[in-house]
Amino acid sequence: MRFFLLLALLAMLVPHAQSRTLLNQTMAVQVPDGTLHGSLLLPKTGEPVPVALLIAGSGPTDRDGNNPMGRNDSLKRLAQALAKHGIASLRYDKRGVGQSRAAAPDESQLSVDSYVTDAVAWARLLNSDSRFSNVVLIGHSEGALFASLAAAAVDPAALISIAGSGRPIDLVLREQLQGRLPPPLLATAHYLIDELKAERIHEQVPDALQVLFRPSVQPYLISLFRQDPARAFGNTTAPALIIQGTHDIQVGREDAEALQRARKDAELTLIKGMNHVLRIVPMDPAGQTASYDRPELPIAHALTERISQFLHKHRISPASS
Repeated sequence: MRFFLLLALLAMLVPHAQSRTLLNQTMAVQVPDGTLHGSLLLPKTGEPVPVALLIAGSGPTDRDGNNPMGRNDSLKRLAQALAKHGIASLRYDKRGVGQSRAAAPDESQLSVDSYVTDAVAWARLLNSDSRFSNVVLIGHSEGALFASLAAAAVDPAALISIAGSGRPIDLVLREQLQGRLPPPLLATAHYLIDELKAERIHEQVPDALQVLFRPSVQPYLISLFRQDPARAFGNTTAPALIIQGTHDIQVGREDAEALQRARKDAELTLIKGMNHVLRIVPMDPAGQTASYDRPELPIAHALTERISQFLHKHRISPASS
């Protein structure tokens, strides 16, 4: 009886102990167009700790890594896993999304420059906070491009690209559409991409392509198609780590290798079985699709292990490690 009572007491004490070691705090930062809101996850310690600014990928993605296509909590899970290694993190709702919606109520106002401005504002806020020893930029997917472009303005202690493209995004989009659209629609999509590369807006878009090329999102696509992710990454100088999952169906190993060619001193890690939303899943379509809407799935253990090792190597680890 006493054994079972002890187990019951431990079950009550463990969550309480965990809540004492982590601080969840909401934060906000002012940008030219309004206020952005985010969540800080901070290991409680008497000494400054490194903090990772988690920069989300494409579309209307919130601070936890979720968008209307599904809830997977990828960035929330990443933040929690980093905290176990003594690394704080700040993740935020992109402008126009969640609590940051008022900063861009009209998506036609969005641009790559505005997203980079937002990342810079957050990084500078974190740099000014005495609780943090270093600021690390971690960009996921399209967020890796924003991290690279922001790095010049904030001089981070390290730069980490997770599932970041190494090719211009218009090329990636063409590849992703191949085989997914009937020939007439695919031809129209290629035509619209060509026109947006030439910076020409098109008001008339077939209903089946509205989700990708609706007129209100075209200004953003124009700004995105101007970018070369490999060149942006190659212009950075902070210690850099490239992480790519072998089961990512959106971004491939060739993208990671293109980034490394742009910066030969950057470290490259391939995580076996990891997909685009940071889960270990098989390559089959059913398993991939399900993982994009299953927040309960744990993220790849090797992901945060590798990040922790990299930061330790570059003396960016918590003082206690």
